[in-house]
Amino acid sequence: MWHVHGSWTTSFVQGRHEVVLPVLPDRGPDGRGRATTWDWPDRVVELPPEQLADAGIDVVLLQRPQEFDLAAQWLRRRPGADVPAVYVEHDLPRREVPYLPHHVADRPDVTLVHVTHVGAALWDNGRARTRVIEHGIVDPGARWTGELDRAAVVVNEPVRRARLAGTDLLPRLIPADVGLDLFGMQASAARELPWWPAGNGTFDDLPQDRLHAQLGKRRVYVHPYRWTSLGLSLLEAMHLGMPIVALGASETWRAVPAEAGLVSSDPDECRAAVRYFAHEHEAAAVAGKAARAAALERYGLERFLTRWDQLLLEVTQ
Repeated sequence: MWHVHGSWTTSFVQGRHEVVLPVLPDRGPDGRGRATTWDWPDRVVELPPEQLADAGIDVVLLQRPQEFDLAAQWLRRRPGADVPAVYVEHDLPRREVPYLPHHVADRPDVTLVHVTHVGAALWDNGRARTRVIEHGIVDPGARWTGELDRAAVVVNEPVRRARLAGTDLLPRLIPADVGLDLFGMQASAARELPWWPAGNGTFDDLPQDRLHAQLGKRRVYVHPYRWTSLGLSLLEAMHLGMPIVALGASETWRAVPAEAGLVSSDPDECRAAVRYFAHEHEAAAVAGKAARAAALERYGLERFLTRWDQLLLEVTQ
């Protein structure tokens, strides 16, 4: 498999399987190898392309359309035809919804795995064997203190992805009297936005443990995403024990129960909830405990790994 989505891969590699990651000298998108900001076990190994054909690969796990050609070239076996193949779809269709065929819709020899039920519903899956395996999270522990009466948001590339990630909605979601701290890759780019107040903070690409420690100090987690299957940062915040205020889009309604905060498509309702939690530490603590309990039940790591074990056994028999 390729190192594409670091947080998802961090959970996947906690299983009992040996995972082989292609690595290229420049560690670019097609050969990143092991992560540098996540803690992965030793059974996750890197191999250059010229060694992959002799590595005894049992299953190819694909996440991008171009990986079909890369796998065929580097393994000298065609995914689906010569070696079992599973395609993981992390995202929702970006256009022609709900009519857009998935990349593997005409591939009955490939198992298509969606990470959310909304993803499976919105894509045209065609003839592909389709499953849903919901996210699982490596539990960071109950680390919420809420000592800072500020809102936390995690968005990678907040300027380029503003419409998708809802960065442009933040002025409507977060009151001026509640400080905002933005975390993620290139988070500091948000300072270029014309509405970005001077009192807001940005934190670029922190290692996972430091990110969790910093998030847990903030009073409330805000999830502004318009169009994502289900952000892993939201589930991590729930595991930390943070109260949640989320825009009512994609699958947030399924992840966040009413007692854990608020899910609403009305920015004014979200704004009021952020202000409430920012000023009511005890209420935030109660909601955060409910968020953690819900996340452990639905998005616990063991449930995730067990379902993947079952699928990998099925496709290799």
